[in-house]
Amino acid sequence: MTEPTFPPLMSGQAVTVDPFEKACAQAALGCDAGLVVHHLASDTLRAALVFAPEVPLADAMAMLPVCGVGFQNALGALAPPEVAVHLQWDGGIRVNGASCGRLRVAASGDDPDVEPDWLVVGLELTLWPDSDETGHTPDKTALYAEGCADVDAVALLESWTRHTLVWINRWADEGVEPLHKEWRGLAHGIGEDTARDGLTGTFLGVDERFGMLLRDDATTHLIPLTTLLES
Repeated sequence: MTEPTFPPLMSGQAVTVDPFEKACAQAALGCDAGLVVHHLASDTLRAALVFAPEVPLADAMAMLPVCGVGFQNALGALAPPEVAVHLQWDGGIRVNGASCGRLRVAASGDDPDVEPDWLVVGLELTLWPDSDETGHTPDKTALYAEGCADVDAVALLESWTRHTLVWINRWADEGVEPLHKEWRGLAHGIGEDTARDGLTGTFLGVDERFGMLLRDDATTHLIPLTTLLES
């Protein structure tokens, strides 16, 4: 398998363990931002990107939707035009309406008002289904079962980092508004009933920090994006 090539200011590290856990460990040891830890198997693509935010955690959490939009842009550039990619608020990735992977996020702390030492976003994508009997799990799919058999996993990983870097720069230069607009156009489930953190209501959208706005019969609840942090 060809070794991936990453944009300037990013560096790659291939591993045989969970890239997300490895990236968190490397970040805690003080590795440079821009490290891309990755593991490409025959049936899955897993990678994680290390950030060194210079803003409070509540603002730095924008890197989760940044990486989601970057992934959609990356796959959109490589896949047939009829392949649809949507993003769940909690990091889930949907291809042609079915779950195909997810984004994960962790940071050095969980105080939304404190600048974290590091933040890691992980990508997990199913390339091939577990079995040929895909009809038993209609809400789950795999990339190569959705008309994307010609999409090379290495090229997709490279494209994800490039498009994500573009959105990092736009976020830094232009603020959150362009990202907010792009993400909302890709968001899955807005206007639908959903359950989150013990609350049930209609998913209205997100606030300026991508917190979920959930409306029940009595009020609109705000669920911060920091609730998605993994310990």
